[in-house]
Amino acid sequence: KEKPTHIAVCFDRKKPTFRHEQYKEYKANREATPEGIIVAKPYIDRLLDSLNIQKLYMDGYEADDVIGTLAKKAEQEDFQVYMMTSDKDFAQLVSENIFMYRPGNKWSPTEVWGIKEVLEKFQIQKVPQVIDFLGMMGDSVDNIPGLPGVGKKTAQKFIAQYGSMEALLANTHEIKGKLREKVEGAKELGVLSKQLATIETHVPIAFEEDKLKIKKFNIDEVKELFDELEFKTILQRVLSVSGVEKTPTINEETTTIEADEELSSGQLDMFSVNSSEEKEKEVISKDYSTGSETEMIYSEIEKRGVCSFQLLCNNLSDFNQKIIGVSFSCEKNEAVYFPLSEKTIDLTRKILLNKNIKKIGFDIKSQIKILKKYNITEIENFFDISIAHYLLQPDMRHDIDLLAENYLGQRSMDINSVLGKGKTKRSMSELSKEKQLLFCSELTDIQLQLYSVFTAELKKLKLYDLFQSIEMPLLKVLSDMELEGISLDTEMLSDFSAELSKEIVNLERNIYEISGEEFNLSSPKQMGEILFEKMKIIEKVKKTKTGQYSTSEETLSKLKGKHPIIDHILEYRGLQKLLSTYVKALPLLIDKNTGKIHTTFNQSVAATGRLSSVTPNLQNIPIRTKKGRKMRKAFIPKNSDFEILAADYSQIELRIMASLSSDTSMLSAFNNGIDIHSATAAKVYKVEEKDVTREMRSHAKMVNFGIIYGISAFGLSQRLGIKRKEAAEIIENYFIEFPKVKEYMDLSINKARDNEFVETILGRRRYLKDINSRNGMIRAFAERNAINAPIQGSAADIIKKAMIDVQQEMKRLKLESRMLLQVHDELVFDMKKSEKEILMKIVKEKMEQTITLDVPLVVDIGFGKNWLEAH
Repeated sequence: KEKPTHIAVCFDRKKPTFRHEQYKEYKANREATPEGIIVAKPYIDRLLDSLNIQKLYMDGYEADDVIGTLAKKAEQEDFQVYMMTSDKDFAQLVSENIFMYRPGNKWSPTEVWGIKEVLEKFQIQKVPQVIDFLGMMGDSVDNIPGLPGVGKKTAQKFIAQYGSMEALLANTHEIKGKLREKVEGAKELGVLSKQLATIETHVPIAFEEDKLKIKKFNIDEVKELFDELEFKTILQRVLSVSGVEKTPTINEETTTIEADEELSSGQLDMFSVNSSEEKEKEVISKDYSTGSETEMIYSEIEKRGVCSFQLLCNNLSDFNQKIIGVSFSCEKNEAVYFPLSEKTIDLTRKILLNKNIKKIGFDIKSQIKILKKYNITEIENFFDISIAHYLLQPDMRHDIDLLAENYLGQRSMDINSVLGKGKTKRSMSELSKEKQLLFCSELTDIQLQLYSVFTAELKKLKLYDLFQSIEMPLLKVLSDMELEGISLDTEMLSDFSAELSKEIVNLERNIYEISGEEFNLSSPKQMGEILFEKMKIIEKVKKTKTGQYSTSEETLSKLKGKHPIIDHILEYRGLQKLLSTYVKALPLLIDKNTGKIHTTFNQSVAATGRLSSVTPNLQNIPIRTKKGRKMRKAFIPKNSDFEILAADYSQIELRIMASLSSDTSMLSAFNNGIDIHSATAAKVYKVEEKDVTREMRSHAKMVNFGIIYGISAFGLSQRLGIKRKEAAEIIENYFIEFPKVKEYMDLSINKARDNEFVETILGRRRYLKDINSRNGMIRAFAERNAINAPIQGSAADIIKKAMIDVQQEMKRLKLESRMLLQVHDELVFDMKKSEKEILMKIVKEKMEQTITLDVPLVVDIGFGKNWLEAH
């Protein structure tokens, strides 16, 4: 938008700055750098290098100081300067030629702050008073103390009255009440705070105009990096600006715009999008609108023994959708398309039900559900492209257009360019027949080509058996579960809604009484001011990047017990979330045709191999609180002839750890039916098992599960509320008593270093490309995954195999009972009462015998008139 001619990106250095010399506690309460930023930093460096953008920094100074110095020096050379940042501290640098460029997001637009905006935002008379404002308020993020008892409004009042920090401190005798005493006792802190808040504009760094000029990109490096990060849209924008042709795509409007390295003004516009001339990828496709030649096509597909297929619908994720057309392909760059007709359905049925034909598709589960209402069921011998790629690259996205570009070097038709967006968006049925044919045929062609690539890769990496024996059979199980759905007790939910609403009102009243005033409980800003300015629950308060007090659940949870209002607020939020996310929302998801809710299970999302679910997300139904557990009472059988049965693996991840590590103590505990947490507590605390207290067992339980996730002494101390030294001793004792566990962890990490991946018991891979990173924090994150991924992934494989085994036996016996849900390590069934004995036997046997470990798998089973009773 602003068309810059020069650009630089400034960074902090790890070394202390002059501010640390002034005040040793400066930024002392900063939390560790978020893992995401640590992981992203090497990519940011590569990006800037490939774009030929200068990176600037200076030991002893912060990035703020380098920016401030460059901004002032550039202004002196008659440049107009934009500081791209949302940090309010930079407002002190704004002048007639220096502006703050605050990037927007989906909630707020981009803002440019000049002198007028700064004065309005801070309610001050001149820009330099920003420093006085910041000094008076202090900053919990940077641990700048400020003046005690002075918040935003008080700081604005003081500046309006006195004009500066110095003038205020010279006239403290005019301040009334206890605030006078506080400010007078902190005069030195006030002066120091202003110094700490001042951005240094005399850093010994040169303004080298030529080096900061926008230069030609290194296109190959940019493309390599963006391909790696899957930044498709941004890549096309950058390529169009640089003059490089975009990858051709089908059915886009052909436009030619010259994209020179430098625009007419000598500026490179990174933020515009130019359309290069594009060519259509040829897919020879025939439209058999009359349904003729279906026998000839079926014979050809049957002879080849393999074909890809694609249903065309308005919304594949809705199993009530009607089919618009179907496309098939059994030869590269060739496809046939049939609009919906009786002959189309007959051909589709013949192809898909032929067990000797390998059927290739993308998101086959959704298509199976739609096909069922056309009496096309029991499809076998299929190959799902998205799930194949999920096994090959579990951390990557699996979109068909991305796969086509990455593996075939071609871009598929952009669905948004075909259908449009927003109010102008059309449905598939509104497209011309020609566009329907092109779109559907192109997908089948891409899928057919990817099939060859992915089959070879799966076999090469020894993942083909896992794909065929677990993931493909599971796909059918999940489609059956999704179609079956689960019934809801709407009357119970209505009563529960009223009950929760009443409790929420009472909590609101209690919170207002304690705080002394009413305020918007949904406003983090108002809540922060009440808790930390008015009530002053704690002295050192964490703030967000926008300068507001942090009132997140994480922050407030750490304050539990400090004041009654905190417990009330946390309970209020918990009940509000339960009410809005589940109690009120679930009835709205009831399908009008079936009277049930139908969740969708994601088979290719969680990199660990676990399933997840959406619409609704049943994995996240709260179970740790009494009210949360009550939510399960709403899930009921289909009618009075049925009950809900729930079967849950007991401590499956710990059993897998015992088996993988071969630790004698763990194996002994599980093989002899001893409570593992009590056994662990006895060993760690060096007491007899009969002397283990509830607190000891609770601590041991946290250690047992924490070890699997690579918990640190600091993390354990936070969770248990104990000193870090005590937590470290517990972990040390644990590894002394369970030495093979430590050996397993070290071995897993070492193998991961050699291979850059780890495997589950059944061979599922999790790639850990950062395991050999020079960055300690990035490497530590990968090391934790090296320990956990084989355990969590093996648990996922076990329950997946169990689901297949149970479902096959239920179908073999033609039971009327149905599998409904899979939530973590639990399976939920709609059990016909007359089948109770046989179903419980099948479920327990198949789940416990699905795989052989060195310790027994144990399944707890319950049943009742709702999920809560059964669990």
